[in-house]
Amino acid sequence: MARYDFASDNVAGAMPEALEALGRFNGGFEAGYGGDTVSARAGNLIRGLLDVDAEIWFAASGTAANALTLAALAAPHESVIGHEHSHIATDETGAPGFFGSGLGVIGLAGPSGKIDPAGLAAVLAGEDSAHHQSPAALSVTQATEFGGVYAEADLADLITPAKRRGLKAHLDGARLANAVAAGFDPRAPGRLGVDVVVLGGTKAGSTPTEAIVLIDRTLGRRFGARLKHGGQLTSKARFLAAPWIGMLESGAWSSRAAHANAMARRLAAAMPFPVTHPVEANGVFVAMDEAALGRLRAAGWFVYRFIDGSVRFMCSWATTAEAVDELAGDLKRIAGS
Repeated sequence: MARYDFASDNVAGAMPEALEALGRFNGGFEAGYGGDTVSARAGNLIRGLLDVDAEIWFAASGTAANALTLAALAAPHESVIGHEHSHIATDETGAPGFFGSGLGVIGLAGPSGKIDPAGLAAVLAGEDSAHHQSPAALSVTQATEFGGVYAEADLADLITPAKRRGLKAHLDGARLANAVAAGFDPRAPGRLGVDVVVLGGTKAGSTPTEAIVLIDRTLGRRFGARLKHGGQLTSKARFLAAPWIGMLESGAWSSRAAHANAMARRLAAAMPFPVTHPVEANGVFVAMDEAALGRLRAAGWFVYRFIDGSVRFMCSWATTAEAVDELAGDLKRIAGS
């Protein structure tokens, strides 16, 4: 039977702190659709984490959270700028265009999933035209699809010129916990003028839950209706909110991400195949031919060949040092065969 330990950070179960909070807030009766005290408490914790006065909603899907927020930032005849390998460009099956009634995505290059500022500058310098979808928003991913972590100054180099040109700014933070554990200040998005943060819970180790943080409160007008229209206004919303209380009050959201990052560094240090991207968060990407990948899978480990052709190993809150060492031993045998 295949082992999926390193296939993704969403293959692990939920961390104890999230499950404890679900049980703690299960009893009694609460208002539905986000009007409950649990959602209010979780929202306050998220506002405190990011140091922003924002409107908070919860969704069960990162794809829906991204797509619905981007639809609030760009009209159907406009587009969103993102990295060419970002989740919104490669892994959401056109959901931003679907929920945005046709909004476009402009994909830009850059190392390790980080947008090249020169490429962004070229797009921002373009003239509006009736014949193409001019950009209305910039989307950045932190940490990136390749485990890259932007420094605050590097994000400023992207967000500042975009805002100067009148664009809105969206941050896909599916793995923001890992970026924070790597040293990124969670208050930086508010300082930089980000309008929307999608704060990841699922990949951090929760049950399925993502927090939509509308730092620009004007986006909150009819946003509940937008969620309802998109099938994401959950009636028992407290069960999306409760895990955040467990994760944030305990500090587990970032401390368990730090563990995942540490396991990635441990794996990278033992990796006999060339590592193709800097290991800054919880992913390790390596150059591996198809024969070696086949032997690895035959040994019982399932991992993906990623967008750029590398093979991806993802560590999670639940990854153990023993599993890393066991995998490393198999990799060394495969590399030597």
